[in-house]
Amino acid sequence: MKSLNLNISFEQYAGIDELSDSERQLCALSEKALATSYSPYSKFRVGTAIRLATGEVVLGSNQENLAYPSGLCAERVALFSIGSTYPNAVIESMAITAQTDNFEILTPVTSCGGCLQVMAEFERKQSTPIEVIFYCLNGEILKVPSVKSLLPFAFVEDRLER
Repeated sequence: MKSLNLNISFEQYAGIDELSDSERQLCALSEKALATSYSPYSKFRVGTAIRLATGEVVLGSNQENLAYPSGLCAERVALFSIGSTYPNAVIESMAITAQTDNFEILTPVTSCGGCLQVMAEFERKQSTPIEVIFYCLNGEILKVPSVKSLLPFAFVEDRLER
């Protein structure tokens, strides 16, 4: 038996002013995406902005459904939109934020496991890392250089491609 250790690297920022101009712009667009959230049940709005290598930005927001499992997270809404509209696009970075009227969000909201797996698939498909920014409105920001930092044991089965 071996005992192994796994470490991840991420950056923590006190606020949006510490980010680069392009990162601030991406965060602002993720905040804009909150306006299209359909979340009448949870009242928990999530927005994401994804920058492609072409410079184009695709937005997504969470979409709930009365039959709860039928909804979709903001990250997957945007990623599946990219997959169907720009199938060969390369994703450079994505910013994710959340907001609710029910309480104050004090720390960045991170992606669920399902979204992480989809993000990992896009990163694997394009063979280059996707930078992920978790943006807390009026609060701290976490940034990882790659989805692998978030899901190091993503499901991968290369034999399925054959």
